[in-house]
Amino acid sequence: MGCFSCFSSQEKKAFKRIHSKSKEKSAVVRQGETLLQQRPHSLSRPKPQQDHLRSHSQPLSENIRKVTAQATHQKSSKKGDSQNNIAAQTFTFRELATATKNFRSECLIGEGGFGRVYKGHLNKTGQTVAVKQLDRNGLQGNREFLVEVLMLSLLHHSNLVNLIGYCADGDQRLLVYEYMSLGSLEDHLLDLEPDKLPLDWFTRMKIALHAAKGLEYLHHKANPPVIYRDLKSSNILLDKEHNAKLSDFGLAKVGPTGDNTHVSSRVMGTYGYCAPEYQQTGKLTIKSDVYSFGVVLLELITGKRAVDITRFGHQQNLVTWAEPIFKDTRRHIELADPLLEANFPKKNFSQAVAIASMCLQNDPVVRPLISDVVTALSALSAPEKELISPFASPTRAPPLMQMSTDDNIISTRECQQEVAEAIEWGSNSRIQNARSLASCGSSV
Repeated sequence: MGCFSCFSSQEKKAFKRIHSKSKEKSAVVRQGETLLQQRPHSLSRPKPQQDHLRSHSQPLSENIRKVTAQATHQKSSKKGDSQNNIAAQTFTFRELATATKNFRSECLIGEGGFGRVYKGHLNKTGQTVAVKQLDRNGLQGNREFLVEVLMLSLLHHSNLVNLIGYCADGDQRLLVYEYMSLGSLEDHLLDLEPDKLPLDWFTRMKIALHAAKGLEYLHHKANPPVIYRDLKSSNILLDKEHNAKLSDFGLAKVGPTGDNTHVSSRVMGTYGYCAPEYQQTGKLTIKSDVYSFGVVLLELITGKRAVDITRFGHQQNLVTWAEPIFKDTRRHIELADPLLEANFPKKNFSQAVAIASMCLQNDPVVRPLISDVVTALSALSAPEKELISPFASPTRAPPLMQMSTDDNIISTRECQQEVAEAIEWGSNSRIQNARSLASCGSSV
């Protein structure tokens, strides 16, 4: 693999303009994407001589450093943003080779189309990290590498994986992340080994809530909004307490702004998770991520893969199999992962199914905003005894109920009512808890 061509003087001036105080962090993201669009030839990878590699790898590293440092400076200058006052570090290939014991197989913790991920130990700081080494012949190239560095240098949230640094030595492309000890959701949910304990219901809903919160930050708090575009179980990472974070931002895209309703893009992502309208037209919106979230939530409910070619006929696609079940309340129990052994509140389960059903609507207009999904899931992610604490509100969870045995067919409107009920319950619980805490504090 070759390397990036030298940046033109015009592009260097563009990077310098980012240092203007009037520029917001959103301008940095747009600038990065503009540079990628203006210089497509800089992404070509002819095989150069070794001297050529040394002379051209520096501009990439230097320009990424300028953008990430400036983005961090802008963010840390705001009150309450002290957690973001350290820019993404640059590492040499030698440092990361040492950290991973020369990328030994014993340190390998994951592998995909992008390359391999190794567990590493940084000698300078003593920090345990995850080092992603992009395969020079893999699916993720220089463009995705630059997008991920730019995005994760600008976006900081407790449910997004933290980028520690990167390496752009010669033709090597490596990313260094915080280490998530439990690996991916896929490792703990799908195709479990017989001796491995399945995730319980409330842990599954907690993971779903955290993933939704990560999307909520991207969609409604980042400016401009960011469309993740690659939400799937293997991109949701877990720490030792099953707190979930979104990872792998190589396909992330700046969302529509102003009067624009969508952005047009070449269809990217993973089959089985992509929204139908995006697959068919290339029109990308934040509702495309909501559909992908619906697929992940359905995986959490069923314990089945989004696509599994070992199943027969229409069962190979999880959404296709689930759609007729969504419409019949008598059959909802068929969606439950057998490993759960029906150990979940039936009303809680019914509402989770309703949320998944609404997220998976073919019409993106009908799908809920991810912020509404967060509100609904917040009421489902903890046992009732935890919700009813010494400071708890008088607003209790809806009573548990068995699955319906009548012949009524659930409609889209009824699904919406289920979601609305969950949202209202979650909102009321949080408000009443806050009031209880305030009154308790005033009485001390």
